[in-house]
Amino acid sequence: MTGWARTRDTGEQAAVAALIEEGDVLAREDVRHLLVVEDGDVAVCDWPRFEAQYRTGLVLDVGERAFLDLVVAIGFPRLVPLWQVENLGDRRLAVILRALARLAGSETVAVGVRS
Repeated sequence: MTGWARTRDTGEQAAVAALIEEGDVLAREDVRHLLVVEDGDVAVCDWPRFEAQYRTGLVLDVGERAFLDLVVAIGFPRLVPLWQVENLGDRRLAVILRALARLAGSETVAVGVRS
């Protein structure tokens, strides 16, 4: 998936990096089954299919749903309620902030998280 993302636009690159960095959501088989499609030897993200189905097709807690709402908005731009950040927790918030920095073109932004 990372090889494919390198050939995509900045938003998709940032979204894939966020999914990989956060790790927990992408580790779920049901999420991967809905999001990741094999295209020959390459794994790609099917953002339109995922965006259309993940809210009703997956059982998500509030933090997972908020994280995915924001990641999808980065990778597959659409309107997203920014109040979702309230449900992220510090670790996922830091991941989203780094993804937004990547979207803005920064590869060197480090976002610290206070406990």
